[in-house]
Amino acid sequence: MSKVEDFLTKAEEQEIVSAIGIAEKNTSGEIRVHIEKENSIAPLDRAMEVFRNLKMDNTQERNGVIIYVAVKSKHFAIYGDKGINEKVGIDFWDSTKEIMQNHFKNGNFKQGLIDGILKAGEQLKTHFPYQDNDKNELSNEISRG
Repeated sequence: MSKVEDFLTKAEEQEIVSAIGIAEKNTSGEIRVHIEKENSIAPLDRAMEVFRNLKMDNTQERNGVIIYVAVKSKHFAIYGDKGINEKVGIDFWDSTKEIMQNHFKNGNFKQGLIDGILKAGEQLKTHFPYQDNDKNELSNEISRG
């Protein structure tokens, strides 16, 4: 599979967007998914670039998370903003990556993304619980490069 358009069906995309909404109900954190065909730099470096390009570093608590996927390159990365990194250990995202990687190895990309999103939401809830005055600061739609 080398086309971004073939990576997920429209129905699968809607399930992923719904998972983001569910995950964000329990946290003030913001989660986005970005998919592109390929990358020529390290996946985490590219995730950081996309994070900044999408202005995800403009959240009030600096608690945005991007799940980045390069389809043809078969790379993915999870990147959390400064507010998260100041509160968590270096291995904070390892269990989320592991869950996703197990699904991806079996070609189950939709479920890998959904499980990763829900796990990220659980982890964010610990450090950034939902507050009554929280608002959705970033789009839940999947972005593409």
